[in-house]
Amino acid sequence: MMVNPLTELPIERLRERTSLKWRTYPADVLPLWVAEMDVLLAPPIHAALSRALELGDTGYPAGTAYAEGFRDFAADRWGWREFDIARTAIVPDVMMGIVEILRLITHANDAVVVTAPVYPPFYAFVTHADRRIVEARLADDGRLDFASLEEAFVTAGTTSTRPVLLLSNPHNPTGAVHTRSELEQLAALAGRHGVRVISDEIHAPLVLSGARFSPYLSVVGAENAFALVSASKGWNLAGLKAALIIAGPDAAGDLARLPEEVSHGPSHLGVIAHTAAFRDGGDWLNALLSGLENNRELLEMLIADHLPGTTLCRPEGSYLAWLDCRALDLHHAPPAGELGVVSDVAGPAKFFLDHARVALSSGHVFGTGGTGHVRINFATNPDILTTAIHRMGQALTEASTKRHVG
Repeated sequence: MMVNPLTELPIERLRERTSLKWRTYPADVLPLWVAEMDVLLAPPIHAALSRALELGDTGYPAGTAYAEGFRDFAADRWGWREFDIARTAIVPDVMMGIVEILRLITHANDAVVVTAPVYPPFYAFVTHADRRIVEARLADDGRLDFASLEEAFVTAGTTSTRPVLLLSNPHNPTGAVHTRSELEQLAALAGRHGVRVISDEIHAPLVLSGARFSPYLSVVGAENAFALVSASKGWNLAGLKAALIIAGPDAAGDLARLPEEVSHGPSHLGVIAHTAAFRDGGDWLNALLSGLENNRELLEMLIADHLPGTTLCRPEGSYLAWLDCRALDLHHAPPAGELGVVSDVAGPAKFFLDHARVALSSGHVFGTGGTGHVRINFATNPDILTTAIHRMGQALTEASTKRHVG
């Protein structure tokens, strides 16, 4: 039986890392914010990279092994066998792929609908690409709200000739894994309003027990849509750039217009790593998912015991949990700046950083509905997770005591 990858690294080893997660804050801060996992590299990926380095195989990427590896993974995990390797393209990462698709199927100032609160770079990358954001609010349970979506589609259609929905599937930050029924309803609604869909499926390998992932392109009505996939989140490969665009059958002509130079951006070692993850990393992923499920249960218990007044949106997928702290009345005004800048810290996240020395993602950067929330990355050693929530609870207790004394 494979060991839980989340228990292999103590905090002393993690603090030796030079990545964003571990170098943004001082050493006394426990970082539970950006989407990096505290794991060692999966052995099959390590072996593939070691072999490439032994051979000096550090040239330009070539071939379709990445797409073939993902095709076999998708067939095995989700029963999805319908996409054609010819309708794929390798790009540097998911967000750059999204921008390139927007350039293919929209014009400047066209509307892009997002389901807020949602992954902050959606806002930044879309607006930097000279497209406009139109928000559709999620329902109170963190799932798609079809009345809000239809309203947003109408708004987008009246101001744009080529409106798009940028879907997070599974959803970041609420962890909702959209059901096949929800996706079918979404595809029908988008079709009625002439909205093209781009589905960000980077968290798809990380669906936890109790939910089942459905690729958006596998549902009826999604033939003119795009999906973007990567092993980046499932196997912690953010530093090894490579992602895959998959076009629906009616979007193949659009993908054929993708400039050749776009596929020059991915790293050859990145392609090797992602290919190995999808082709040979299944056993390691299973062990990780088991560890994440244990951490999810631990997190729920810790929050119930130490953070009264907060409400956890129980994640069905990913290792990111959305915590509603509005009842705590922790007011810290957001800093000036554009929406979607992930370094901004305000509200409850600012309180917990200052008083508990725990770094969380600040809810306000996720768009409308995010203020008063924090996002917790629970892909870490259970001991670190336990210490972090204990610190947060102690900070709340001390703040309450001071208010009562005052």
